Amino acid sequence: MDPVKNLRLRLEQGVVRAYESLTEGWRELLSRSSGALTHFDASAKNKEEAEAPQDFPRWSLLAAETWETAHSVIIRVEMPGMRKEDIDISIHGNLLRIRGEKRSGGEDQGKLYRLTERAYGRFERSIPIPCDIDKERAEVSYQDGVIAVILAKIETIPPRQLTIR
Repeated sequence: MDPVKNLRLRLEQGVVRAYESLTEGWRELLSRSSGALTHFDASAKNKEEAEAPQDFPRWSLLAAETWETAHSVIIRVEMPGMRKEDIDISIHGNLLRIRGEKRSGGEDQGKLYRLTERAYGRFERSIPIPCDIDKERAEVSYQDGVIAVILAKIETIPPRQLTIR
């Protein structure tokens, strides 16, 4: 085979493999993390507050995990770089609503950013609660950039086997 044609074929195959790998990664990101993709509104609440630079991302991931035990539902959300005073958590029906504001941490004037992947500003994320819970017994903690919410399940009547006559 002609060396030029062989090189062209190998390059084409490499490009196809790279494209397939990239699209597979995007598909997995979207299927697993679409709920974690959160919009950050960087507009200032008032004129005294500094606004995040316009080239900062407006979307970021707030990765979460939810699981159940026999008596509770646990929801953990990664919120690195946030102060607990800037986080508001509430329960609305069967949704856990997390609102907050992620601050850039200082004056951005005179900085020449080379990489900006972190989003700043106000955000809201809602996470479905899979069963009935006792809102009065909810516990919330925040440590090392992870918010943990423990929701006690409401006792339900166990299923009963019915006899056919």
